[in-house]
Formats: sequence, C-alpha cells, structure tokens
Amino acid sequence: MSGHESTYNPSNPVEKWLDDRLPLVRFSKEHLMDFPTPKNLNYWWTFGAILAVMLVIQIITGVVLAMHYTPNVAMAFDSVEHIRRDVNGGRIIQAVHAVGASMFFAALYIHIFRGLYFGSYKAPREILWMLGVIIFILVMAIAFMGYVLPWGQMSFWGATVITNIFSAIPVLGEPLLQLLRGGFAVDNATLNRFFSLHYLLPFVVAAVVVLHIWALHVPGNNNPIGVEVKSTRDTVPFHPYYTMKDLFAIIVFFIPFAWFVFFAPDILGHPDNYIMANSQVTPAHIVPEWYLLPFYTILRAIDFNVLFIDSKLGGVIAMGGALLVLFALPWLDGSKVRSGTFRPMFKWFYWLFVINFIGLTYLGAAPAEGVYVIFAKICTAYYFAYFLIVLPLLSRFETPKPLPTSISEAVLAKPHSGSAGAAVPAE
Repeated sequence: MSGHESTYNPSNPVEKWLDDRLPLVRFSKEHLMDFPTPKNLNYWWTFGAILAVMLVIQIITGVVLAMHYTPNVAMAFDSVEHIRRDVNGGRIIQAVHAVGASMFFAALYIHIFRGLYFGSYKAPREILWMLGVIIFILVMAIAFMGYVLPWGQMSFWGATVITNIFSAIPVLGEPLLQLLRGGFAVDNATLNRFFSLHYLLPFVVAAVVVLHIWALHVPGNNNPIGVEVKSTRDTVPFHPYYTMKDLFAIIVFFIPFAWFVFFAPDILGHPDNYIMANSQVTPAHIVPEWYLLPFYTILRAIDFNVLFIDSKLGGVIAMGGALLVLFALPWLDGSKVRSGTFRPMFKWFYWLFVINFIGLTYLGAAPAEGVYVIFAKICTAYYFAYFLIVLPLLSRFETPKPLPTSISEAVLAKPHSGSAGAAVPAE
C-alpha cells in the first residue's frame, strides 16, 4: 500500500531544483495528499489527527508559559498566579495548557481503545503499536511532572507519593529516588528536574510521533473491517477526503475544549492544588489527575504480600506491568481476525474491559478503604486477566463471523443484504 507510484512532477525550474536537493513538496504530495487510504475509515480514526493538533498546542503554550514560570519552591506558586493575573493573555494560555492536558488524554484514550477494538496492534503493525505505547508512557510522565510545577498542595504531595514508589525497587531504588528528587525529599532540586524534563520530553514525543506516522505509512492504515487493501478500488487519496473529515472532527472536538477553557478552566483540577504547597499539612486524600487514576488504582490495589514481595514492591510491579503488558499485546491476541465487529465473544469481554477501566478511574479518586479496596482488587484482576487469559483463550476457541472479501465489497454492500455480500471464512 505504501509503495504507490509518485504522480508528482515539478511544475517549474525552481521547484525542480528544490526537488532534486530536498524533496519536501514531493514528500508532502505523496504522504500527506495522495497517500492511498482505505475508503471505509470512520470518525474513530480522526483522533490521530486530533492528537497531532493537540500536541502542537501543548508545545506552543508550554513554551510561552515557560517564559514566565519560575522553577523555585519559593516562587513557583506565585509565578503561576502571576501568569494568570498579570501576563497579557496569560489566563487563556494557562487554561489552554491545563485543560489541553485533559483533552489530550481524552483523545488518547479513545485512540487507544479504538486500536484495541479494531485490532490495530496486529501484524504487520506491531512496531506501530509499540511506538504508540511508548508515546503513551512518555506523555503520562510529562503530565505527572507538569502537575507538580504549580507547586500546590496536591502537586507537592503527589510528587512525594509517586516518587516514593521508586524506593520499593530492590538495590537500585534509593539511588534512583535520590537521583529523581535531587536529594532526600521533594524540594527545589526536584522542581527544577521536573521542570527541565517537562519542557524537554514533549520534543522527544514529537520525534516518536514522526516515527509513529512513518510506521503507519509502511503497511498503511488499518480499517473497521480489518481486511487489507487489495486494489486501488479500496482506497481514496488522503486529501481532500480525509483532510476535510479530520478538520471537521477537530472543529467539533474544539467545542468542548473551548467551553472548558472559557467557562470552567479550573473544574478539572483538584481544589487543594490552589493552596500553596506545605510539607507540614497533608491533604485528606492524595490523588493525581484523572487521566492517571486507573494506574494509581492498580498501584494501591496491591496491599498484600506475595512470598518475598512486599505490598509496596507488588504495587509498583503491578502498575509497571499494566503498562508493559501493552507491548506484548500483538502476541497475546493470536486471532487472525482484526476487527471486533466480526468477533462475537470478543465484544462482550472488550466492553467489560472498557467498563472496568472506567471503574479503575473512579476508584483512583475514592479513598482506599472499605468496599473501594475490594472493587479495586477485582478491577485490577480483570485488567490483567483480559490481556493474559481472555485474549489468548479467545484466539483459540472463538469462531468469528465471515469476513468481506474486500473493503469495497463491505462499503458497497446493500443494507438489506444482511451481510457484506459474498464472504470468506475468517479462519
């Protein structure tokens, strides 16, 4: 699919001179305009473009904010207030950056769950999927460090609790903890380290995104029915068909984004974070931002010892394993059928997994006591069971529905036909 012939011909001597030396126009035409894209992509596929736009917004607003922010424990909190109150347009810029983090993660989770449902991690897209997981882990780290920068109560205590998990690692734990904090406690050196990394890592993410897009253009896009492109009849040029579709989706996505920015910029933040950090006063409940809550729940759910592994180390292993298991997903799910549309048993377990993940998010904000602890253990158990037990077993015992023979057949099939025309066995 990626090996399509170039239709670009320089139209004037200057353009030809540039094309011979740095073929930017040729690259843009081949990979951004004429790139053959499956004709049946729906709006779930527009979140990739939304994420690209959001990343640019976060980098630009972050650079502007860094010009006015002071990474010092005595001045950080006041510098954020200075940005909000005194800098021209500062209130909007800060709100766009803060709300943008939540909107970025909302789009990212939708993007990931779309990939899980439609099997976008399966061959030949394993590298594409793993690069996406790397991006996910990096932006989680960036978001956590960014949450520390305002130096409010939740910033300080969140940094204290989360960095403290490194001490559970045998032998290397304490040196890593001191390296991360810059000392024995969360202090000025910690804030400087987090500010530097929060500023630098988004550019690393941008570089990995380029690799992610490159890896996408090698095998081409997956699609809702999971059938590979068989002819040019199955595709349309990316521009104008999908550029216009993506643009429309971006505009729609910006409507709730703008509402939060202009009417409720602080609604997604924790009230305690509008109080300056105080190491002598501990908040009643220490919680990270909502987009980190599922993995925070998994960390807290392990409150028991297993053989020589104590509960603290067990929680760290579980939280790390919850992310690392995503790398192995292409090999855990051995079904030859990509799309969940044709997998009747898979659908039930998948939607249960979605509900379970929402449950983990809710439980992360709840106190670690009583029935919440029990539900956290149940949800954590199903999270790992889905990847390590359910998907491997389904690939052996599930009987998928017949697949269409091509994308064109599925697109052009009449609604009353009951199925997408003539079909071939899924296995």
